[in-house]
Amino acid sequence: MQIIAEWFNNFIALMSTFRFNDLIDILLISLLIYSVLKLIRDTRAEQLLKGLLFIFVIYVFAMILDLMMVTTIIKVVFESAVVLIVIVFQPEIRKALEQLGRSKFAKTYKMIFQGGLLSDAEREDIYKSIVDVADSAILFSHTKTGALFVFERETHLTDIAATGTELNAQTSTAIFGNLFFNKAPLHDGACIIRQGKVYAAGCILPLNSNEIRYTGVGTRHRAALGVSEVSDAVVVVVSEETGIISMAVDGVLKRNLERDQLVSDLQKLLIPEEPDKPADRLKRVAKRRSKKDEK
Repeated sequence: MQIIAEWFNNFIALMSTFRFNDLIDILLISLLIYSVLKLIRDTRAEQLLKGLLFIFVIYVFAMILDLMMVTTIIKVVFESAVVLIVIVFQPEIRKALEQLGRSKFAKTYKMIFQGGLLSDAEREDIYKSIVDVADSAILFSHTKTGALFVFERETHLTDIAATGTELNAQTSTAIFGNLFFNKAPLHDGACIIRQGKVYAAGCILPLNSNEIRYTGVGTRHRAALGVSEVSDAVVVVVSEETGIISMAVDGVLKRNLERDQLVSDLQKLLIPEEPDKPADRLKRVAKRRSKKDEK
């Protein structure tokens, strides 16, 4: 009972010094730990983190058993842990920073200070490119012509586009037919579409780093998954073997898509609905009032 009483008194003394700032501090650290664990889940970094935890457990036992050599070696490793973590977890750190830049806060900032996410002309160009890609994908599916369409979003793919040929051309089924014709020089790479235009073609994409959970997929699908893992790009892929149309987003592959479904999915991902601006709301209210007055 005395131990319980002492623990209770210590707890009361601790709570008496507890501030609102401490609560915010705890919540932010908890959110940070949760975000890191969510980010590295089902990736190679998860296994590396388990390895580091295993080394830490060995270090604790070495300290208890007074193993000087083992303790010294592990201590040297931990002293340079910051540099090692940056090197080992570089893809995950880059992905986390990109996700932060694509967060709702960043989009809200762009909405307020830049007058919206997309202009009407940009929306029209993107919608035209969506329809052209969907029509081309159906044609390629019938002829079993392999194709890779990469729709660029917030993350620019300039470094990947540099591996191909820059075009800056309007989208059309004729352009895509010439690009992915099996005798054409650029047919073996990916086509990058930026703001509704063909930015580059014949581009080499990074292959996926995680374990493939899908059956019957080849290098073209691995490339589609790979670029969707390292960026927020939306990738449409047509299988050369089966003619199946698939879409890769955030490292997840959606297969067996029909034209209308493909257009609908791409439209939701590439042309997000923007909240009404105050001026638009005022115009609608004024319009409704004028109609009531007429009645």
